[in-house]
Amino acid sequence: MAIAKAERLMNLALCLLGTRRPLSKRELRGSIEAYVEAFGPGDGGPSPADDSFNRMFERDKDDLRELGLVIETVENLDGETGYLARRDSNRLPPIQLDAEEAAALTLAAKVWQQARLAGAASGALQKLRAAGMPEADDPYDDRPGALEPRIPVHEAAFEPLMLACRDRRPVVFEYRKSNSAHAETRHVEPWTLECWRGHWYLAGWDRDRGAQRVFRLSRITGRVRSRAGAFTAPVPDVSTVREAVERWAGESATRTALIRLRADCGYPLRARALTVWDGGDGWDELEIPYGHGLDAWLVEFGPDVVVREPADLRADVVDRLRAVAKGS
Repeated sequence: MAIAKAERLMNLALCLLGTRRPLSKRELRGSIEAYVEAFGPGDGGPSPADDSFNRMFERDKDDLRELGLVIETVENLDGETGYLARRDSNRLPPIQLDAEEAAALTLAAKVWQQARLAGAASGALQKLRAAGMPEADDPYDDRPGALEPRIPVHEAAFEPLMLACRDRRPVVFEYRKSNSAHAETRHVEPWTLECWRGHWYLAGWDRDRGAQRVFRLSRITGRVRSRAGAFTAPVPDVSTVREAVERWAGESATRTALIRLRADCGYPLRARALTVWDGGDGWDELEIPYGHGLDAWLVEFGPDVVVREPADLRADVVDRLRAVAKGS
């Protein structure tokens, strides 16, 4: 079945590339042997097989476009829709990549293997290799114990937001803040997605608040809906946006906090600690950098963490825990 489909797609591509004028579905049906064998030539008037052929043809056309074939749709003087693939539109320019650049692209494709972009990344590599990109030595092949790069993407909001960032389309979604039991509607002009400490964040312009905001994707509830219209706020440089995400998520610390941490727990906190000492009774005491977002991070460790000081951080953590308890 796979060979039959591949042959059918190849014949359809050759027909579309070889024609000088747009070919209608009726003409393509009668020209490709696989269509004739399955549905007949289609020149005897309407038949029960027409719907089945139309569905297969649309799937085949979408598959070819997914593989990179640029198929044009043209309407002739009789109002009939025709299709063709112009050779000049389907010819890649020469690919000039050295071995190191090819290796970087291969590594980037591996990063997305757990996301829905895996297919697109693999397909892009195949097209580049077909156009002459050199084969790169894979530093992770034949090394069973080696670490491999991954960007985990579990949030359903990732793909629609990625597309909205690419296409510069405003979006609407329901967002639940960490210290709130209920979600609120947000109207956002999305700028970029950033991964930090294993979590994905969206940076963009919040139209309701008239200011830049950062949203953690795991707190987006429901479906992300696109809206028509242009952005109303200028999009800053990507490095500026990345700095905003890091500040919001707590990367830029302005002071320190003192916490108690249960022994043998909270290794990410221990990795960032400035000092660690034995607090007795199975607890350690840590001095850690304190920046925006630290309260949300500490809540993730539940009863294994107790904030000693400062008082405002302790109050924020308690408020977040109470909000979680109310929501449950």
